[in-house]
Amino acid sequence: MIRTILLTTALALAAPLAADDFSATADKIRAAMAADIRSEAETERDRNRKPVETLEFFGLRDDMKIVELLPGGGWYTKLLAPTMAENGEYFAALGTGRVKERLGGQPGFEKMSIVSEESNIYRPEGSRTYVLETEGLGVSDADMVLTFRNYHNFGAEGRAAMNRAAFDALKSGGIYAVVDHTRRHMEGDSPENRRRIDPVLTIMEIQAAGFKLVDFSDLHYRADDELRFEVGRKSVTGNTDRFTLKFVKP
Repeated sequence: MIRTILLTTALALAAPLAADDFSATADKIRAAMAADIRSEAETERDRNRKPVETLEFFGLRDDMKIVELLPGGGWYTKLLAPTMAENGEYFAALGTGRVKERLGGQPGFEKMSIVSEESNIYRPEGSRTYVLETEGLGVSDADMVLTFRNYHNFGAEGRAAMNRAAFDALKSGGIYAVVDHTRRHMEGDSPENRRRIDPVLTIMEIQAAGFKLVDFSDLHYRADDELRFEVGRKSVTGNTDRFTLKFVKP
């Protein structure tokens, strides 16, 4: 009985400390969300992408060394780079052309580092998926590697290369954070599911790279997504069911 009371008290005391630990980071994320550099279209996606809650789930802190893989047009880059600017380090890797052009040297992004520019990403003629050729990210001892809605873009070899690169970039205990559009388990390729991927397959592949799955979240679960249609369809876009997986490098 006494042990139960002590454990309950300890957990109750720890909860506010954990919340306080993220509060400074959350404030910086919200400030970045309100920045003028973001477009109206980008801010409209805050509702379903839930960046504060998502990054809290992954355990982001503003003093970390982090790598964002395949930042695309920079939706998350515009939040992550300013958040890390004061106390942490932010690196963008793989497919970084647009963020380099649009954000490089902009106020709040002076400390953003672009790495692994020599890596090659291409789609063979007639292929649905991309190939990734990389010798690594050029980063070591990172606290976290994140990728949002990109895993589905690659074939098996490309995904394996990305997972190896993430593993090598992280320190022991570092987090690999993965979000992507959900495909039905073991469903074959089709024009409608080409930008979705099986979460079970994703877990198996990432664990095969040496990672351990430590948590998952239903933040982006959508019961009304039937997993039948292409994610760009007007009836689906912005409201797809997405898996949110947290791995650790042992």
